[in-house]
Amino acid sequence: MDEVRWLTPEQLRAWIQLEAVAELLPPVLDSQLQRDAQLTHFEYLVLAKLSESPERVLRMTALAATTNSTLPRLSHVVSRLEARGFVERVPCPGDRRATNAHLTDAGWEKVVATAPGHVNTVREHVVDLLTPEQLDQLGEIMGVLLQRLDPENTLRILP
Repeated sequence: MDEVRWLTPEQLRAWIQLEAVAELLPPVLDSQLQRDAQLTHFEYLVLAKLSESPERVLRMTALAATTNSTLPRLSHVVSRLEARGFVERVPCPGDRRATNAHLTDAGWEKVVATAPGHVNTVREHVVDLLTPEQLDQLGEIMGVLLQRLDPENTLRILP
């Protein structure tokens, strides 16, 4: 059996801090979106991904991949968004076995209305706390981690 390479105190401190941010930040984002837009963070992510897609349409399987979701979870959330008039499911013209999610005009308006508050929260809890140099470092660090965690770039984050 290989010997365990235990973390140094500095490595452990950095890991615990990363773990804490990963646990604390999502509820902050979710709380603001729930309060101001009556959306969960995941619902907003789905709407935002559709808003950034050509013609505001994505195949459900691609939307699941880019939101790091299972198809059943995504389908449940899309059903909730459909009921609110923000998304509609339409047949995929190139593959009758597939279904596309389309952001409706009401969904587009919801994203446009919601984005400023979300950006303010991101700024308040992350971006504005860092110097430009720290922000560059954070981007580089996240890029390295994403290359390992998402080597096929399914989240479509890396260039």
